[in-house]
Amino acid sequence: MVRQPLTQHERERGELLGALLRTARADRSMAEVAAAAGISVETLRKIERGRIPTPAFFTVAAIACAVDLPLEDLVARTSDTDSRLSA
Repeated sequence: MVRQPLTQHERERGELLGALLRTARADRSMAEVAAAAGISVETLRKIERGRIPTPAFFTVAAIACAVDLPLEDLVARTSDTDSRLSA
């Protein structure tokens, strides 16, 4: 099965997701947050930089929990972008 290339919209949404998670991480180290989320520092780095624009749901949920960011807030902030990007 061949995966379809990501659209510009999907890449931009991934960059926004990464920026939101990075902002929520604040002054905590990548190592601290990655350990709390149960992922590698490299995975966290790639998500924050938008290099993994469509990370797995449970990975995002684990990071959001580690930085005390409610998933509802994350969804609301990325959903607003959906309507702006498709306009």
